[in-house]
Amino acid sequence: MKDTGPLDFSAERVLAKEFLANFADANGEAKYLNILQDVANRRVRAIQIDLEDLFNYKDLDEDFLQRITENTRRYIGIFADAIDELMPEPTEAFIDDDHDILMTQRSDDGPDTVDNPDPRQKMPPEIKRYFEVYIRAPSKGRPFTIREVKASYIGQLVRISGIVTRCSDVKPLMQVAVYTCEDCGFEIYQEVTARVFMPLFECPSQRCRTNQTKGNLILQLRASKFLKFQEAKLQELAEHVPKGHIPRTMTVHLRGELTRKVAPGDVVELSGIFLPIPYTGFRAMRAGLVADTFLEAMSITHFKKKYEEYELRGDEEELIARLAEDGDIYNKLARSLAPEIFGHEDIKKALLLLLVGAPHRKLKDGMKIRGDLHICLMGDPGVAKSQLLKHIINVAPRGVYTTGKGSSGVGLTAAVQKDPVTNEMVLEGGALVLADMGICAIDEFDKMEESDRTAIHEVMEQQTVSIAKAGITTSLNARTAVLAAANPAWGRYDLRRTPAENINLPPALLSRFDLLWLILDRADMDNDLEMARHVVYVHQNRESPALGFTPLESSVLRAYISAARRLSPYVPKDLEEYIASAYSSIRQEEAKSNTPHSYTTVRTLLSILRISAALARLRFSETVAQSDVDEALRLMQMSKFSLYSDDRQKSGLDAISDIYSILRDEAARTNKMDVSYAHALNWISRKGYSEAQLKECLEEYAALNVWQIHPHTFDIRFIDA
Repeated sequence: MKDTGPLDFSAERVLAKEFLANFADANGEAKYLNILQDVANRRVRAIQIDLEDLFNYKDLDEDFLQRITENTRRYIGIFADAIDELMPEPTEAFIDDDHDILMTQRSDDGPDTVDNPDPRQKMPPEIKRYFEVYIRAPSKGRPFTIREVKASYIGQLVRISGIVTRCSDVKPLMQVAVYTCEDCGFEIYQEVTARVFMPLFECPSQRCRTNQTKGNLILQLRASKFLKFQEAKLQELAEHVPKGHIPRTMTVHLRGELTRKVAPGDVVELSGIFLPIPYTGFRAMRAGLVADTFLEAMSITHFKKKYEEYELRGDEEELIARLAEDGDIYNKLARSLAPEIFGHEDIKKALLLLLVGAPHRKLKDGMKIRGDLHICLMGDPGVAKSQLLKHIINVAPRGVYTTGKGSSGVGLTAAVQKDPVTNEMVLEGGALVLADMGICAIDEFDKMEESDRTAIHEVMEQQTVSIAKAGITTSLNARTAVLAAANPAWGRYDLRRTPAENINLPPALLSRFDLLWLILDRADMDNDLEMARHVVYVHQNRESPALGFTPLESSVLRAYISAARRLSPYVPKDLEEYIASAYSSIRQEEAKSNTPHSYTTVRTLLSILRISAALARLRFSETVAQSDVDEALRLMQMSKFSLYSDDRQKSGLDAISDIYSILRDEAARTNKMDVSYAHALNWISRKGYSEAQLKECLEEYAALNVWQIHPHTFDIRFIDA
């Protein structure tokens, strides 16, 4: 700073007033005057002064900008005084509340106290204000981590990113205490600036002094001014913690309109004033000269918005409308999930449906039917289960990732802890409660203790966590979609044993999963070659090979899903019989089989309905179509596909239809209607079939008019149905 003389704050107020009055935004409108008009009309309370606007202001005084960032607390008062002078008259009528009636009465009573020089009887400007001023830091550059905010930043405006770990309740914080004297009836005002204050006991008015009566003061709570106040704990993000250190935390004070904006588990970027606060009471005796620091929040930005809070911009709406008209959107969205992971297309479709979910149903008598899908991926080591889980958590706006061994029962549901501030027993939500209205991914699900796994049963069906411990009996919401990944009982799937022995999870838990996906790692020359090429390509280029279209960004995925989740599709009458017969035939098949692959209960029927509703949401349709039900049944069938193909080979049955499906899939993949005999022979020989079986298949299906065969070269041409 150039001049070292004392600052003239009245001149600073003039600068602030000029900026508020003259600043015009990109459209040429007086941004701040419009906000002030809304405040005068009681539409908004918060006035956010953006330092970027000050930076772009035509008559910018750079020293003024620097002084604001380095002494923000003082400049909030200066801007508030400037706003008081600029405040326009209201243009709309609004209903008077208690505050307005009191203010009118006070301004009428004003002349009685004019001759009293006592400053305590002057009405402080805070009590007249209906607005709150926040100064927002510019969003250019990288935000600080908690470690980087050191003593040199005290009193300055800083931007910090982190994850919210704890939030207190919103409590009233006294800003101006108002007393009335029993003897002389005067109103005395006392401004409260710290967390603690000494109440007044004796009336300081002139009349009481003259009469030498020590008037008794009574605190008038209704006439005093309170602010909403909430305390939160911000913790460093895992990627910002240096090697071998543990994450640091910082206390954040949220006031006024900023309260109730954050919840535990949110990843946020805060701008605020870094301030010291001395310990008070008993803690001060223990702390000695040490003071604590906190951040007084000025603005909050969420990294990922909740689906309900998504407000689509014009260009996003156009993009989503274009995508919705695309006939192949279901495949495109699924392939945009983790494009670096090879194959697993049906699994990605299932995970996409997990993100979309089905609508929750609430019946008239209060009974709830859940809409969240639960999926369990069970498979051999090295089939990218954990990578898929991590990716889904990144895409979902609210997701919590835990592992089986690292989670205890209370860690997943809720723990009773002593609150360090009030010393009361409080509930601290675990992973499943933090993931409310989101996704909870549990890796290494099979390695969890049996006692801990039982905590998940209630969450998966009733979607609540009930607790009765330490004198607290309550029920917490946990409307969570559970995505679990597990290995089979012996590390790898053992084909000599039955599926039930391999899966090794209790039937009560299995029936709660809508889809249990078995991913077996089989040696297959074609697949292995393609996969190896894909992995090498990703290693070399750090991106996935071309998919034939541009994969959608996760922000676009989130926007599309948020738009899809607004719909609540229903099942039309004409589909009821179709779904019922499909369900009963699945039950019949299972009853006939000696070693059933799945455990079908009525929950399976609800799963079919949920998956169909999620598919209808993706199409932006209000009704479930038959194609949705067919796709839901196909996904349920495909989840055990690796076992069925194995059974088919074991029993040596129906090689002909297997060969047909191989040829049809390959033709569909290459998008050709003609297949040469040499190619066909190459494909089926890799799968372990002979030329004689191929010829038999060709003749059988040619007789059914599925394809035509060239009389000399035996080339195949599909007849398009």
